[in-house]
Amino acid sequence: MTQMPDFVSLNGPDNAGKTTQLVRLAERWAGFQPLGAVHEHDPEPWARVAAGDYARWWFETSTTVELTEMLLAGHAKRAAARQAGSTGLLDRGLPMLLAVATATYVVKDGLTVGEASKTVTAIAGSRAGAPETSLLLLPSLDAERSYALTSAREGRPWTGIYPAYQKALHAVLLHQADHGAYTAVVDCEGCSVDEVHAQVLDHVGPALLTEESPR
Repeated sequence: MTQMPDFVSLNGPDNAGKTTQLVRLAERWAGFQPLGAVHEHDPEPWARVAAGDYARWWFETSTTVELTEMLLAGHAKRAAARQAGSTGLLDRGLPMLLAVATATYVVKDGLTVGEASKTVTAIAGSRAGAPETSLLLLPSLDAERSYALTSAREGRPWTGIYPAYQKALHAVLLHQADHGAYTAVVDCEGCSVDEVHAQVLDHVGPALLTEESPR
């Protein structure tokens, strides 16, 4: 086995296939430690805001600093839970958390993606943490088509501000990809789950393609 990173994150919009690929990676190699999402490692603040009108807090009353700092605090606690010698599997890594905050800022304040991105990046500062292999799974490299594909997979219409947020998120993710925020981008359009998994493995570590010691 070649040297593996401290963390591997799978990123992308809702319904991009992140959970499916995380499960398959965890089954592939015993050295992976699934660490889940940030709210699982810092539950108190998330439970507090979810106790009221969660959507209203997220899209109306929270500040960009508050939301970004909550996401970063959870990310730091999640990273600290990694066991020595293992590779932590992250459901949305650092660049995706910044994308979430940026897209929220876009729809709340009517900013451009570039303007919102600069603000969120400034809030995050240099808190990059440990090395992370971050893979962005995109249903399509075209933002409008990507949104159409993921919304169709939801099985029910997105309502309220959520469609605008998801469209902003797709635009932010493509903006990040254009600026090299991710280790690699996986174009999932027209690919089966197995074909996407093969691409993920190729980017995570070619040695996993022939790994003979699955969990």
